[in-house]
Amino acid sequence: MTNERGVCDTHVHVYDHTYPVSPTALLRPPDATLDEYRAIRAALGIERTVLVQPTTYGLDNRCQLDAVAALGGSARAVVVIDDRVDDDELARLHDLGARGARFHMLPGGAVPWEMLPEVARHIAEHGWHVQLQLDGRELTDRLDVLLALPVPIVIDHVGRYMPPVTPNDPAFQALLTLVDTGRCWVKLSAPYESTHDGAPFYPTVADTARRVIEHAPERMLWATNWPHPGQADPLTTDQLRTLRDEWLPTDALRQTVLVDNPAVVYDFPRQQQQETP
Repeated sequence: MTNERGVCDTHVHVYDHTYPVSPTALLRPPDATLDEYRAIRAALGIERTVLVQPTTYGLDNRCQLDAVAALGGSARAVVVIDDRVDDDELARLHDLGARGARFHMLPGGAVPWEMLPEVARHIAEHGWHVQLQLDGRELTDRLDVLLALPVPIVIDHVGRYMPPVTPNDPAFQALLTLVDTGRCWVKLSAPYESTHDGAPFYPTVADTARRVIEHAPERMLWATNWPHPGQADPLTTDQLRTLRDEWLPTDALRQTVLVDNPAVVYDFPRQQQQETP
């Protein structure tokens, strides 16, 4: 367990069969409850959490927003919206804890690439970011579009290169180009989304992670990706701790990545006493 206060897990999903499944969904995991996640929070010293809308629920964000409400000031949400969203709805979602709009550009996602610029324009006035999950090998082709967005970007799962690339690959260099704008963050999470080789510590993804951390620690975020949807053999809590501490081996790195960076990206209060665990 780390000794830092305000440790943030920036990518978690809650699943509950009482919420309707989207017709676009391809992944329908079993229920994963907030009470189960609270045990993960306690074991890993997590005090802040970002609930991310999964593809299972499409544009219906209620399941994650209800979890945010239950966690109080210690939680934020990243929601899925399309280009029909208006400012009143964005203001409502902001009041409920939303701070970003998710674009899942893989099968099962509810919002296409074509909507990205318009949604980004809408959310810019609210200080939100775009959270992007894609096969990182597409980054070279999408780079110009992403650089032109009027909002910050958060890239999921160390780029989610499928299969992994070397740090010299143009697709990895495209990620560094985004990071170098000062408006892009990278989530250090879910190496199994890139490859199943080398489980449970995934040395090829770990090498990429270490290179991007070394390049710009001030642009890194960390996440459990609990409950590891779609994984037949999910990481244990001990394995998550080992991965985190191997990728972030110093007190200074842990303070920056686990506490300081997410406080900025997700608009968390600076004073711990304002939060509800």
